[in-house]
Amino acid sequence: MLTRIRNAYRVKKPEVSIPYSNMKFAIAKILASEGFASAIEKVDTGFGEIRIVLKYDQGGAAAVSNIKRISKPGRREYAGCRSLPRVRSDHGIAIISTSQGIMTNGEARKRRLGGEVLCEIY
Repeated sequence: MLTRIRNAYRVKKPEVSIPYSNMKFAIAKILASEGFASAIEKVDTGFGEIRIVLKYDQGGAAAVSNIKRISKPGRREYAGCRSLPRVRSDHGIAIISTSQGIMTNGEARKRRLGGEVLCEIY
């Protein structure tokens, strides 16, 4: 999912489609709420898809300059509530999978939750 979004931003695509899963949809909702995407929608095409409308500024620069996957299948990365990452001095976000759902590092810090660090976006 992250690679599809990264590649779509690099070639200036207006939108990107991704196969549907609950985790991907939760991550897409965070992207939209934090201002990294213009809109998201679930599209029923038999198996289901998520359509993400990408966001660009007036000069054509992408809202996302980098998406970095942190936790990988071969090496999971976990962080407690006191050691959650700060991305670019809190100018970016980290997406955390906690016991209460998927949320940003700022929201997890407020709720005093730790979990698996999925990715960083700035």
